[in-house]
Amino acid sequence: MLTYMILSGLATGLLLGLMGSGGAIVTVPALIYLLHVEPKSAIAMSLGIIAITATIAAVQSWRQGNVNLRVTLTFGIVGAVGTFIGARLGVILPVVFQLTLFALVMYAAAWRMLHAQPPRRSLGAAAVGECESGDCSNFPYLHIARHGLMVGMLAGVVGVGGGFLIVPALVLLSGLSMKRAVGTSLSVVAFQSTAGFVGYAGAVPIDYPLLAGFTSVAVAACFLGAWIGHRLEAQRLKHGFGVFLVLVATYILFKNLM
Repeated sequence: MLTYMILSGLATGLLLGLMGSGGAIVTVPALIYLLHVEPKSAIAMSLGIIAITATIAAVQSWRQGNVNLRVTLTFGIVGAVGTFIGARLGVILPVVFQLTLFALVMYAAAWRMLHAQPPRRSLGAAAVGECESGDCSNFPYLHIARHGLMVGMLAGVVGVGGGFLIVPALVLLSGLSMKRAVGTSLSVVAFQSTAGFVGYAGAVPIDYPLLAGFTSVAVAACFLGAWIGHRLEAQRLKHGFGVFLVLVATYILFKNLM
C-alpha cells in the first residue's frame, strides 16, 4: 500500500508540474485502481489533494506574476459555488454514472491534447486587457462567472479540479496569455477543489492519513515536474499525455461497464 501511495503521489505531482492543473485528472484513477479506495471516497479525496497542491503551486505562480487576481476571484468564487453543488449531487448520483462521466471527461481532455489549436479569443478578451491596463468598466464578470459555474459543477461531480477545461476557457473568455492562463487556472482550481472537498466531507468516508501522505508526495513531485517540464518539448509532452488519458479512460469504461 505504501509503495503504491508513493508511486501514485509521484505520478500526480509530476503531471501537475508538467501539465499544470489539468494533470490532476489522474488522481481519481490512481486512488481507485492502485490504492483500492471506494469511488465516492476517491472523488472526495482527489478534490482535497488537488486543493492543497494547486494552492501551493498557485502561490508560486502569483509570486512570478502569472496570476490575474480579478479573473481568479470572478471565475474562482462562482466556480467554487458550482463545485460545491456538483459535490452534493455527486454524493447521491450512482457511481457508475460518475465514473462513466469521468471517463468521457478524460476523452475530452485527451482530444484537446491531441488536437490542440491556437484558441480564438472572445470579445471579453479586450475588456480584460483594458482592465489590466487600469480600465475595468467593461470587465466581463457575467460571461466569466457563467462558465465558471458550469466548469465548477462538472468538477464537483467527477472529482477533478477542471484545469484542462479552465485553461482554454481563460484564454478564450479572458484573453490571457497561456502562461498567465495556466497560473490563474491553478488559483481557480484551488478555490473549486476546496469547495468540492467541503461538499463531500462528512457525507462519504475519507482516509485522512492516506490523503495527507498522498498530498505530501504530490507536492514534492509537483516542483520536480515543473523543473522537468521546462526542459521538454511542449507539443510532444501534450501528445504523450493525450495518449495516456485515452488508455486510462478506456480502462475505466471497461472496468465500470463490463
